[in-house]
Amino acid sequence: MSTIDETARGTAAAAVAGKWRMPAEWEAHEACLMAWPTRRELWMGMLEVAEREYAAVANAIAEHEPVRMVVAPGTGDRAQRLLSAGIELIELALDDSWLRDSGPIFVRGEEDGTRAAVDFRFNSWGERFSPWDQDALLGARLLQRLDVARIESELVLEGGSITVDGEGTLITTEQCLLNPNRNPQLRRGQIEAELRRTLGVTEIIWLPFGHADDAHTDGHVDGVCTFVKPGTVLVQSCEDPAHPDHARMRANRAVLEAARDARGRMLEIIELPLYPYGELGGHRTSVSYVNLYVANGAVIVPVASTAMDGAALEIIADAFPDHAVVPVPAKCIAVGGGGVHCITQQMIAR
Repeated sequence: MSTIDETARGTAAAAVAGKWRMPAEWEAHEACLMAWPTRRELWMGMLEVAEREYAAVANAIAEHEPVRMVVAPGTGDRAQRLLSAGIELIELALDDSWLRDSGPIFVRGEEDGTRAAVDFRFNSWGERFSPWDQDALLGARLLQRLDVARIESELVLEGGSITVDGEGTLITTEQCLLNPNRNPQLRRGQIEAELRRTLGVTEIIWLPFGHADDAHTDGHVDGVCTFVKPGTVLVQSCEDPAHPDHARMRANRAVLEAARDARGRMLEIIELPLYPYGELGGHRTSVSYVNLYVANGAVIVPVASTAMDGAALEIIADAFPDHAVVPVPAKCIAVGGGGVHCITQQMIAR
């Protein structure tokens, strides 16, 4: 075991002693963490386009909060040419660039407000993309660099598979968290117990599905549903009966309508139109507006430069009346398998 891993495990033992709460994404951030595009074959000849879109996201966020970008050794100069001057680069070994999923999830101590982070196991979305050994170590290495205590978990979990309200409610999908390629040895109740232990949630709402065409993450919730404030969710809809998501999104809505959050409230549901399809570099792509990032005072929203963008941005602006709504191009990020939320991870304020 490396010195890094020994240090990380030592901090984990100290951190686990308390009770923890995962804050909502709209609570104050010290910074946003990202990782520079690395897996060249993922982008199908469009790595430079992906880099420009990642940079556009980072630069937009940097107008509202600090950004810390993890870069693979030897790629810092390439990243710096596209990034704003104030963005900090952190050089660490990388396999891929989806820090929401491979990075740590920050939590706060309920008794004293201490900041720590949960380092869940990462297996590249069910061992889908090889290699992933460096990304599996990234959480521990990054927390050591940031000097944040590490809470170790044996649960395989990606940050994009959950959304929380900061008041004890978590929403996820059965399609992802119960997929046998993640935790085949665990039953639903055991997964729930570990989410309660590490993230401090008391009510877990299981949606049946993510998107039908989500071939990379097995139905992450951040493509179909996200909390926008306690008691209110922004939800993907699909009005076309011929679309494979029509029945899936109706099933998700039915669960949400019947659910109660940790405070006993019914959920207010704000619907977004079906995400737009487009073409980039000969590849069909779809951009999910729900896959947004809530920064300090701003909401960074992926767009596809289609007629649907305007209506979606208006709905999101109404949902976040105290935030600026900042659209960013994300068609290439979608080709890679995600959106703005997938490539960002909030580092909560001290």
